Amino acid sequence: KQTLIQNARDLEKDALYNKYSPHVGDMVNAEVYQILHREVILLDDEKKELILPKSEQIPRDRFKKGEYVRAVVHKEDLHKSTPKVILSRTSPLFLERLFESEVPEIFDGIITIKKVVREPGERAKVAVESYDARIDPVGACVGMKGSRIHAIVRELQNENIDVINYTDNTDLYIARALSPAKLSSIQHYENRIAVYLKPEQVSLAIGRGGQNIKLASKLIGKEIDVYRELDAQEEDVNIEEFSDELESWVIEELKKIGLDSAKSVLTIAKEDLERRTDLEKETIDELYSVLNKEFEE
Repeated sequence: KQTLIQNARDLEKDALYNKYSPHVGDMVNAEVYQILHREVILLDDEKKELILPKSEQIPRDRFKKGEYVRAVVHKEDLHKSTPKVILSRTSPLFLERLFESEVPEIFDGIITIKKVVREPGERAKVAVESYDARIDPVGACVGMKGSRIHAIVRELQNENIDVINYTDNTDLYIARALSPAKLSSIQHYENRIAVYLKPEQVSLAIGRGGQNIKLASKLIGKEIDVYRELDAQEEDVNIEEFSDELESWVIEELKKIGLDSAKSVLTIAKEDLERRTDLEKETIDELYSVLNKEFEE
């Protein structure tokens, strides 16, 4: 009897694995069965258990027992030789599948999604391209009066979605990625891109909490540095001029990421500087104090 029960369980495990292993990345619609602290257990149409971990939920997601939830099959895990199907609502693939379900032109292959980057529940950028010159890919994705995009935004708990027209023209692609900010000029380096903007455009390029610049960098595939464009009469000072006040290794750290003048450092948020260099918070505070004094004088 025990052997028979064990064989039946093994067959169930194989059935679960065989059903979902070819469908990783596909969207499923499953019923909420149990809400736990670290995960939500859902049931598919065959009453098989699917797992939606807390880490794969959108921060504002709230579920009720018995309701149906959409997610993508993220991966299959083995837990004590038992396969577990893990779902995700934070994966960029989930946003892709939602666009496919809401935009017939994407489903039919007339419009293709080139890349999706997300801060789940906050903001996303989607680059799209049309294979039919008569069809505007951005307009098709947004829909009449925003009807198509609104359905996706509601599903993603009001995630702000920027739909961008993909282009092979790198400078134009960068400008679109950093929208709504308007760029003055762009300079390309090996591993990064420097963009220059008028002072009133800098905050638009960076976005709330640095979201816009972060997502644009992911979309382009390179780190983007934002600099305030200096007026002709506005003076700047080479960072080497501060060798008496700043240690040489601090100056070298700044130059490594392309910051070679006082104004170029002051246009970057302290948090970004801490993230991109080996400088500690106290050193950065002192650095800003030294540079600011130069212009106060």
